[in-house]
Amino acid sequence: MADYEIFEAGDLELQSGATLRGAKLAYKTHGQLNSNKDNVVVFPTFFGGQHTHNEGMIGEGKALDPSKYFIIVPNMFGNSVSTSPSNATPPYNRARFPEVSLFDNVFCQHRLVTEVFGIEKIALVTGWSMGAQQTYQWGSLYPEMVERIVPVCGSAKTSRHNFVFLEGVKAAITTDAEWVGGSYKTPPLKGLRAMGRVYAGWAVSQAFYREEVYLDLGYTSLEDYLVNFWEARRVNADANDLLSMIWTWQNADISNNQMHGGDFHKALGAIKAKAIVMPGRTDLYFPPEDNEAEVAQMPNAELRPIESIWGHLAGGPGFNPVDSQFVDSALKEILAS
Repeated sequence: MADYEIFEAGDLELQSGATLRGAKLAYKTHGQLNSNKDNVVVFPTFFGGQHTHNEGMIGEGKALDPSKYFIIVPNMFGNSVSTSPSNATPPYNRARFPEVSLFDNVFCQHRLVTEVFGIEKIALVTGWSMGAQQTYQWGSLYPEMVERIVPVCGSAKTSRHNFVFLEGVKAAITTDAEWVGGSYKTPPLKGLRAMGRVYAGWAVSQAFYREEVYLDLGYTSLEDYLVNFWEARRVNADANDLLSMIWTWQNADISNNQMHGGDFHKALGAIKAKAIVMPGRTDLYFPPEDNEAEVAQMPNAELRPIESIWGHLAGGPGFNPVDSQFVDSALKEILAS
């Protein structure tokens, strides 16, 4: 039995001009919607993650407590649960899957929230990494609806440096001879393992390796960490699905829509929600400097870095108890405000 539900979005017209036929948005809910429909939290997924991977931040006594809040976790298109290259109807599956933008994802999530649940106000949108990018998009597109946002280790627009990092990730997959332009019969495992190793040098900090934190996590050596954490995270994923999400990530820009017309300053200024923006101090591809520039253009935002050597992973849901507690405290604070 699936532990999620499906919103049948029909034929979804995308920003690219293509149509995502028979789009299915998978989601999971926690808790109960109250009679006023004002206890809603939207918690989008991250790159390579599914709804279950957000559950480290959900639970009794935590900020995202299902006894208090109705928490909706929508799965991003391309994550193998919602409509993705690996499960789409031919011929627009696999490498022919259309390009899905950040806007396309959030627009469909808004339809889910309004059409299925009749929700008009959202108490909080929060997310990590690409979930943070969706959080910014929610706040910018629906300022009258979204009351609070907490983007964690993500940006409102993918920087050029971040784009280049992802070019390396893509190359690791697509240079595998088994890749065959996305029409592989067997998974390009060499490429997926290489992708894991590329990621390993970026997702945590230099200090993380200097202090050999991976040994404290139970890995017997650096190589054991690379194989059993980083390679293992990728070899079971579908390569086309990963590349679809990479396209979404590389092209993330909350101003790239008719409402804001590419005016990034306008898009940030449109975010009325009270915001705590939480970069990882040592994040190598979503650095705090990018968020500082964004917060300066947001009318009701505070920058609150996660002081951690865990790099980008500092904000991962439940990855590191100390950093997760820091994020949880910020969520409790903003929800009480």
